[in-house]
Amino acid sequence: MSRSPADPATSSPARGRAASPADRTRSLPSSRDFLLGLLVQVLVIRWLWPDLFAIPALQAWATVFVAVCLQALPFLVIGVLLSAAISAFVPPSFFQRALPRRPALAVPVASLSGAVLPGCECASVPVAGSLVRRGVAPAAALAFLLSAPAINPVVLVATAVAFPDEPLMAVARFAASLVAAVVMGWLWTAYGRGEWLRLPSRSADHGDAGRLGTFRAAAQHDLLHAGGFLVVGGITAATLNVVVPRAWLEQLADSPLLSVLVLAVLAVVLAICSEADAFVAASLTSFSLTSRLVFLVVGPVVDVKLIALQSGTFGRRFALRFAPVTFTVAVLSALGVAWVVW
Repeated sequence: MSRSPADPATSSPARGRAASPADRTRSLPSSRDFLLGLLVQVLVIRWLWPDLFAIPALQAWATVFVAVCLQALPFLVIGVLLSAAISAFVPPSFFQRALPRRPALAVPVASLSGAVLPGCECASVPVAGSLVRRGVAPAAALAFLLSAPAINPVVLVATAVAFPDEPLMAVARFAASLVAAVVMGWLWTAYGRGEWLRLPSRSADHGDAGRLGTFRAAAQHDLLHAGGFLVVGGITAATLNVVVPRAWLEQLADSPLLSVLVLAVLAVVLAICSEADAFVAASLTSFSLTSRLVFLVVGPVVDVKLIALQSGTFGRRFALRFAPVTFTVAVLSALGVAWVVW
């Protein structure tokens, strides 16, 4: 006797057939759900049981972790909302008209357009992902990703305020960051491969919800997706921040080469948002202006938080290739501009 489609024996995966991998995946919490839950737990525990963080090392770890995540979260939300707005309200033809068709020309145009987004690197990742999904050349989108957190007006004003006695610091930061973004875009145009770049799947069909429904679904997807990897970056930055002794930094500041390398690596480890990193750099008075410029140029384009976000958005294969090259290009760009300016 045949069964009707509504028969529980056939409609239930557990009774009528073995559960598929997709069924099992849907029944388990995702990694980003786990990581977001971990962030909430740390915040709640720190609020309700502050005595647990009386241990200096643990207190420092928790402070850095919470500070990195909370500092980045507002700008991540800005980027997510802007990304969702691009997906829902901006037609693909707009980008085809706004950017030159040749990637080599689109890269510098996209890099300069990064000056209009007042956000940090957390905001630029989902926006760049949305641009690629909307048909923008990956090289141009990646150039925008690198330039937006480094040359926008908020960052440049903060840099000028942090270095009142060195007005050329803001100019040098703008020039070096722009050069790094353009060079990386051109390098991707010449050597990048499509299989290295993976975008998270997003259904383009949201039923009859219209543009507002598309906006809501896109924002929810990107916030959950990028938020989990933001927590990964926060955990990494906090752990490395506690493990590396600060006394080592002072001993290495006297060497021109080592001071540049130390501050470049420190920028990757600390994962400070670009709106605040200038004040940290200004406080490192034992280091030269050149090494501090390297710190300001490297931080917004490659740090542990940004690597985690890029890995979640574009794939691990992309991040493992893109981050080391970006680090090298950013250091060389900062050194070249410093040689001209100072």
